Amino acid sequence: MSALVLYGTTYCHLCEEAEAVLKEVGVSAVYIDIAEDDELIESYGTRIPVLRRRDNGMELGWPFDVTIVTRFVA
Repeated sequence: MSALVLYGTTYCHLCEEAEAVLKEVGVSAVYIDIAEDDELIESYGTRIPVLRRRDNGMELGWPFDVTIVTRFVA
């Protein structure tokens, strides 16, 4: 299981950019579409994409780049 979760939704160009950053860093994340869950929409609806660490619950909101993600996952 991946140590990271990426919250986003379909047709979100920023979410696609976030996935590209993760790919460039060489890390994977479980993608969760917030559109399927009212609580997630309430929590993340105006903030996506959001990268979350499963180990400590820390969240990284957009915008982020390769340098920021590398530090975040270290």
